[in-house]
Amino acid sequence: MHCNTGPPESCYSPPMSVAAKICGLSTPETVDAAVQHGASHVGFVFYPPSPRSLSPAEAGALIRRLPAGVTPVALTVDANDDTLAAILAEAPVKILQAHGKESPARVAEMRQRFNLPVMKAVGIAGAGDVATAHDYESVADLLLLDAKPPRKGLPGGNGLAFDWGLIANERWSRPWFLAGGLTPDNVAEAIRVAGASAVDVSSGVESAPGVKNVDLIAAFLAAARSV
Repeated sequence: MHCNTGPPESCYSPPMSVAAKICGLSTPETVDAAVQHGASHVGFVFYPPSPRSLSPAEAGALIRRLPAGVTPVALTVDANDDTLAAILAEAPVKILQAHGKESPARVAEMRQRFNLPVMKAVGIAGAGDVATAHDYESVADLLLLDAKPPRKGLPGGNGLAFDWGLIANERWSRPWFLAGGLTPDNVAEAIRVAGASAVDVSSGVESAPGVKNVDLIAAFLAAARSV
């Protein structure tokens, strides 16, 4: 749906049966598009090497645009406590996303120190990685199953997919999001093959690295809703 006037909360699409997170948002227009077209979560990147990275103050201004039904998430990479505290001082996110090499012990520390749910991202390329993801079920509140990044690439947002069949028959004790190379064209198939009830997209709704496209956001969320 398109909505040209009024606050974002007046422009909701119907609730989605598949939850969807639009990650790496950086402008009011794209935040509003995510809200208007039914995203359940929106992600803000706090990792300077990424073209999507924001300051805590910039993210805080965008979070203030969100209605109560949309959950803001902070994507961090191997962040220490001081970095996380600085983010939370200005950006009132509801979930911390650990997208680096954080150990299960570190995830548990983050939860205890900041009293927030933690979503742990795990890169998947083979069966061993699926087993690694299960190691986080006892400490993380949510899992994000992503494509394993290239050795010299960013830890996420690379537009790479993994074999969704690797997780097609898995059972998880925590809620989980499917990520990695998702686009408006393949998200419906990915949901069906992997059995996902939640999806996460970043580069798949961009017209250039770090530049979100409102039409692609709308198309992605419509495709996810169609399953």
